[in-house]
Amino acid sequence: MALLVPGGCARLGVSGPVHVSRRRTVIATLSRPKRETEDWVDASSSFFQNDSRPIMLYDGVCNLCNGGVKFVRDNDRNRRIRYEALQSEAGKKLLRRSGRDPDDISSVVLVEKDRSHIKSDAVLKIMEYIDLPFPQLAFFLQFVPQFIRDFTYDNIAINRYTMFGRSDSCELYDN
Repeated sequence: MALLVPGGCARLGVSGPVHVSRRRTVIATLSRPKRETEDWVDASSSFFQNDSRPIMLYDGVCNLCNGGVKFVRDNDRNRRIRYEALQSEAGKKLLRRSGRDPDDISSVVLVEKDRSHIKSDAVLKIMEYIDLPFPQLAFFLQFVPQFIRDFTYDNIAINRYTMFGRSDSCELYDN
C-alpha cells in the first residue's frame, strides 16, 4: 500500500527508493508485519465434517446460560443444535473461528458451518432452529433494531452472575 501525494511536493523521511509517476510521488509504503496466523475456519472445519448442525457456545458456569441451554434442548425435539461451553478447548477454537478472543465468554455464539452469530443475533438464530412458536417470535423480533436488541442483551450479560449466580463447574450437556 502506498501513500500518494499529488504533484510530488512532499517527502517525509522515507528510507528506500522513491518512485515518481505522472505527478504522484510515492512517499511511504506500508506493509503488514509478518506473523504466524492460522486459518481458524479450516482448523475448526472438523467440527462440521460429520455433523452439519450448528453449535451453540455458552458460558458453562453461568446459571442463566445453563438454563438457556436446558430451555433450548427442551424445545428442540429434532436435536437441530449442538452445545459446547465457551471455556472448553473446542469452544475456544470455535470462538477464534468466529473472530472472537478465545477467552471472551461475554456472549452466546451460534456457530454454523459458514458463519457465526453473536449476542442478540445468535439468540434470534437459535430461536429459528427450535420448535414452534419460537421461529415466528424470532421473525417479529428481527424488526427491533439491532442496537436496541444488543443493548438489552449486553445489560443482561453484564449482570448475569449477579442476577442468576454462577456454578463452580461447567454442566456440559450431551450432544
